[in-house]
Amino acid sequence: MPTWTIEDAEELYGVRRWGAGYFSIGDNGNIQIAPNHRLPDVTIDMQEVVDEIIAEGIQFPAVIRFHDILRSQVEILNETFADTIEKADYQGRYTGVFPIKVNQMREVVEEIMDAGEPYDYGLEAGSKPELMAVLAYNDNPNALTVLNGYKDEDYLTLALLGRQLGRKMIIVIEKYSELEMLIPLAKKLGVEPMIGLRSKMMVRSLGKWASSSGDGAKFGLSITEILNIIERLKQEDMLHCAKLLHFHIGSQLSDIRKIKEAVSEAARLYAKLVQLGVPLEYLDIGGGLGIDYDGTSSTTDSSRNYSTEEYVADVVYGVKQICDLEKVAHPNLVSESGRAITAHHSCVVTNIVGEIKNTGKQFDTSASEGEHIIVTNMRELTTANDLHPQERYNDAAGFKENAYEAFKLGILSLEEIAKIDTMYWQILSEIQKSLDHDSFVFQELEKLDDMLASQYLCNFSIFQSAADTWAIGQVLPIVPISRLDEKPEVRCSIVDITCDSDGKLRKYIEGTELSDNIPMHALHKDQPYHVGLFLTGAYQDVMGDMHNLFGRLTEVHVYCHDDEPGDFYIEEVVPGTAAEKVLETMQYNTDYMAKTVKKSIDRLVRKGQIAPREGVKWTDYYEKCLAGSTYLKV
Repeated sequence: MPTWTIEDAEELYGVRRWGAGYFSIGDNGNIQIAPNHRLPDVTIDMQEVVDEIIAEGIQFPAVIRFHDILRSQVEILNETFADTIEKADYQGRYTGVFPIKVNQMREVVEEIMDAGEPYDYGLEAGSKPELMAVLAYNDNPNALTVLNGYKDEDYLTLALLGRQLGRKMIIVIEKYSELEMLIPLAKKLGVEPMIGLRSKMMVRSLGKWASSSGDGAKFGLSITEILNIIERLKQEDMLHCAKLLHFHIGSQLSDIRKIKEAVSEAARLYAKLVQLGVPLEYLDIGGGLGIDYDGTSSTTDSSRNYSTEEYVADVVYGVKQICDLEKVAHPNLVSESGRAITAHHSCVVTNIVGEIKNTGKQFDTSASEGEHIIVTNMRELTTANDLHPQERYNDAAGFKENAYEAFKLGILSLEEIAKIDTMYWQILSEIQKSLDHDSFVFQELEKLDDMLASQYLCNFSIFQSAADTWAIGQVLPIVPISRLDEKPEVRCSIVDITCDSDGKLRKYIEGTELSDNIPMHALHKDQPYHVGLFLTGAYQDVMGDMHNLFGRLTEVHVYCHDDEPGDFYIEEVVPGTAAEKVLETMQYNTDYMAKTVKKSIDRLVRKGQIAPREGVKWTDYYEKCLAGSTYLKV
């Protein structure tokens, strides 16, 4: 048999393909992280991080954040724009913003703002609570704050407060009625607003977010509405307040050609508006810069067929060409790239707590006196290795179907059904092992891999930690943290500990294809097996719900430092949501619950059914569980 190599593991799990230079497989079979793009030789062994987490008594599952990756992504995006602008002799500058809806966690926003300060990197908000956050955290007077979403008077008043504080707060008008609210409010408060106009794009995007563009888009103004707004601003002597043109054609854009089309259309509209006398300064190309979740560099929904460098070049040169043709000044460029900034920095690491498998049933299948002929036939099939695999499979499936029909009629006993079940899965396993998958597989037998796959029970909730995999079929890489120098020989799917049949990952990256299950290593007793769900830093961190009352995970913040053992240190641990907090969110009174349980225990103590000391222990244990994690303690 050929020896399993690290290259084989890389081919199977595609770590380098989706890892963007940050993730790889080490020679020791462990996942390695190079979080600082300026120090590619400083690497962190992820198993060492897991070991330190365990040594510190931190319970899994946990979100592990590599904040250096966050900083690196901010630097790479801003420096790529700056370098391309210089090479193109582009006369505007890049002043990007991070849309906090992608990840509103305070630690994430603080890290992004700190890393982005040298570049005047700003923030984008789309709701009143988000606006309150950016008012507090974006105090750089040279950075933009772009305000999207539907607005009421409070929203607009907060935005004008930002202007009073000397901030570049750009209120993007999504519909005409917002302007009608803004004009009298600005005059009443004596504050001059900065106004942006969001255009509905004619170019149509592709994929899950195609509805973000076109005539049916939820947000944006038609050309007619834009011209009406310009006329209204002229009437109010406020045309000089119009500073920005904005568009957005969708998240996770997979095809660079759609980006080129959108940039060309937006640049043309920008130039025409400037020619009409609108003193625009900024062109906001919105979000959409994708990441390669599945590592295929393709136009699938979970990939992209371009690099960050190509994306930036197409934006800069595309806008420059149109503006030069129209003889208008180059605008300052703005983008709202959230997914590309945050996705790689965060991953969910959890432990496998059990295996569910069909072939694991153990029942004595020995012949017994007077057994039904169906049982006898199935037993004879267990030794019929000379039969054609298709014929053997057909017979086994037929016998099983006949057995269950007979059981429903009261003909077969429970013991006989158990024997047939055990022998059926034994036969299917033997058939599956006998097939030569590399040369020829019988069509009906191709499903055997799926039928025989185990289910690995993971100590986490899909609905809390990977909501998009359930909601929209988003693909996220899942890889063992260690043992990648061993051949994984157990095909399995990942299921969570929620009481819900939807609590499972349905698609897996296997090589350059998507599969219904994925090879993992066999579980060993008393040897923890940890897997990582990667690229969860965008949306997954903040979209989770509390299905089954599973709360937020514990967070572990890791920084690289080449003077520290293992080239890393854990800077902060943010405890996960305790059970009592989750219950209180659902309007339970946990003090009342604890008192009620204590009263029930005390009643049994008074009756002499529980010893007083035992009663105290049960009371303390209940209160301890209220203060503890919502996840399994294993």
